[in-house]
Amino acid sequence: MVGGFPKAEDDLPAVLAAHMDKPSVARTYDWYLGGTHHYAIDAEFGKQISATLPDIITFARQNRAFLRRAVRYAVDAGHTQFVDIGSGLPTAKNVHDVADQVRPGDTRVVYVDHDPVAQAHAEYLLDKHADPQRHKALFADFTEPEDLWDKVLGTGVIDPAKPVVLLAVALLHCLTPASQPQAHLDFLKDSLAPESMLIISHGWVDPDKDPVAYAKTMEVLDRYTHESTSPLYIRPPETVRQFFDGWTLQDPGLVWLPQWHPELATDDDEPFERPAHETRALAAAAVKPGA
Repeated sequence: MVGGFPKAEDDLPAVLAAHMDKPSVARTYDWYLGGTHHYAIDAEFGKQISATLPDIITFARQNRAFLRRAVRYAVDAGHTQFVDIGSGLPTAKNVHDVADQVRPGDTRVVYVDHDPVAQAHAEYLLDKHADPQRHKALFADFTEPEDLWDKVLGTGVIDPAKPVVLLAVALLHCLTPASQPQAHLDFLKDSLAPESMLIISHGWVDPDKDPVAYAKTMEVLDRYTHESTSPLYIRPPETVRQFFDGWTLQDPGLVWLPQWHPELATDDDEPFERPAHETRALAAAAVKPGA
């Protein structure tokens, strides 16, 4: 089983059926972004959730803007290898697009998702719009990190002897403590070469700053747990910071999404003019110490 579903290679029709009778986190996220790679069940769920918590659309769009800034930051620092876990749909302006804008033809990206419908769309989009020698999409589950890492290396795209940028953007809040996200992440961190980079964004609503939004968020999280293909679980800053243990946090540390290197935004990025905490997510990057 993967993420509570049969493995795709075991019974693809069963996997697809299991992912089609509930709204998908990845495909609903696409709806929040104004994309087109989702189904009616995802759109309806997204409409209901955003009616309760309009800031979830704000989060999705600001999180995507953060992802673009993070890729520019990593490429500017000399990184050329990316593994994007929980990638969803690699639509326009995703990791490979941004990386190639900064360093054309010289970066490599592996997208990983455990939603087989999202992964199938990803393969189609990459076949049409990317370089199959440098860009791959995999069906694998973060909660099976050894299998995931074997599949990443099996693409031949990533050289494990060289630094890798591990993107866990809007990923870890899809796992409850019972799923042991720290242990799975630690396996992947240990698998990476020195000078690798870990980039995380993670949902958080500060109950002291906005108790009404916090209460609405708890209502939304309950619906995701019971009605979608994956739960959502927010964590406070001190817990999110633990995901980086043993690595060196980069400036400006763990901050709200719009506060993380806003100077790397481009003219295509819509400025966020509300209080930063209203993006409802934290972000940071860290580097693995040298050998």
